[in-house]
Amino acid sequence: MPGTTQLTVTSTERVSPALVRVRFRSDDLSAFAASVDTDRYVKLVLPVEGADVVRTYTALEPDVDAGTLAIEFVVHGDTGVAGPWAAAARPGDTLQVRGPGGAYAPSPDADWHLLAGDDAAIPAIRQALAALPEGAVADVLIEVEDAAHQVDLPESDGVTVTWVHRRGATEGDPLVAAVRALPWREGRVHAFVHGEAQAVMHGIRPYLLKERGVPREDASVSGYWRRGRTEEGFRDWKAELAAAETAAG
Repeated sequence: MPGTTQLTVTSTERVSPALVRVRFRSDDLSAFAASVDTDRYVKLVLPVEGADVVRTYTALEPDVDAGTLAIEFVVHGDTGVAGPWAAAARPGDTLQVRGPGGAYAPSPDADWHLLAGDDAAIPAIRQALAALPEGAVADVLIEVEDAAHQVDLPESDGVTVTWVHRRGATEGDPLVAAVRALPWREGRVHAFVHGEAQAVMHGIRPYLLKERGVPREDASVSGYWRRGRTEEGFRDWKAELAAAETAAG
């Protein structure tokens, strides 16, 4: 991953009750010049009680020439580190970021696309929709708390966006049910499924890979966060999961 870049806040916007969009400028976004992945992300370096805490977020709309980009943060009151920082951010505040990284962009050769996730995946799904080729067919399933948490997304013919409401249910469970209930289309699917890790990795990934027979190379499936764990604890969980899968063959 490329080196560290300083970003300066230019504005903030409450996109939904759970999402805050922070816009930044930088003197040097050259690291993004070759970035074509729609799930491009950066590592935010946040100073907390004298120590640096790193959090991972999707980078939106990077414009190398203008030196601008945006990041959307899921905010749940004072919970977490990055969310409260974003809620309190003001123009002139600065942030150090590392990146970008990324590994997914919608394949123009797919017959159809499946994009699914929760609030944390909305930024990457928004970018994937904007990058779909003309005439693409896509089923989009996004889990949020209720209708007040829905946001505007790029739309076109052939793209169906379905909002799945938790209404107090355990995060991830309604999304798993919605993906399994989705009428399955003919042809090659290219899937992007990200969100709460237990739901995504144990509820949706086996369904796609084993029950539906989607090749691994056609499915970008990963957890963005883990219920009840900090990002550090989530990294440990992912390492344990990878080790267990490797041992199982």
